[in-house]
Amino acid sequence: MTDEIKHVIEQAVPQATVFVKDPNNDGQHLEAIVISPLFEGMMIVKQHQMIMGALKNHFAGSLHALSLKTFTPDKWLEAKHQFNL
Repeated sequence: MTDEIKHVIEQAVPQATVFVKDPNNDGQHLEAIVISPLFEGMMIVKQHQMIMGALKNHFAGSLHALSLKTFTPDKWLEAKHQFNL
């Protein structure tokens, strides 16, 4: 499931670096980190809407919850030390 979600996000956000994890190993509660230069100057709510819109069919099926964090490349350089990737 994580590879499928990663692929959908990469299609929706060209030039993105995407990490998707399944911390509960249940295929229903995922965590995603998306880094893209397209997010420059874009409000976080718009960033999340872009991604969640692409995943709407997955929420109608097997995906129950997605913890989503989005970053520009510069913001990612500042924040990546917080994540265990």
